[in-house]
Amino acid sequence: MAPNKALNAAPGARAPTFTLPRDGGATVSLKDFAGASLWSISTAADTPGCTKEAIDFSRLKAEFSRAGTDILGVSADPVPAQDKFKAKHKLTLALASDEQHKMLTPTACGRKKSMYGRKFMGIVRATFLIGPDQRIARVWPKVSVTGHAEEVLAAAKAL
Repeated sequence: MAPNKALNAAPGARAPTFTLPRDGGATVSLKDFAGASLWSISTAADTPGCTKEAIDFSRLKAEFSRAGTDILGVSADPVPAQDKFKAKHKLTLALASDEQHKMLTPTACGRKKSMYGRKFMGIVRATFLIGPDQRIARVWPKVSVTGHAEEVLAAAKAL
């Protein structure tokens, strides 16, 4: 697969290292993933697309686990907002908070946007499948939520 020019993180590249706060008050790091991992970058907790995507990935968590793949949802939301989102929708996947864009910016998911003439730093929804070697195996730069979790699961099984 050719590198994705919209993202700094292309297939074959080393996944960016990070340590981020996560739901429940713990932290999560790249080194926590011994096998494959999946990072689903969301725009904001409790928005319609992010909610559907998180529910779909949660529903398939056991299948991802059988494929040797851990799931990590990442957004710029603070941990308390993610805790509330996780409880409200009974999510089973880990949620990391990247308020400072330490992981989002190196993957180019944190990007300048413009709306109604106002410029701001926004998040672009994307998914990264990271292989056991901690290299990016596949990137979905523009996520269409419907059927996405199933498509990513198929790719995880093929690793």
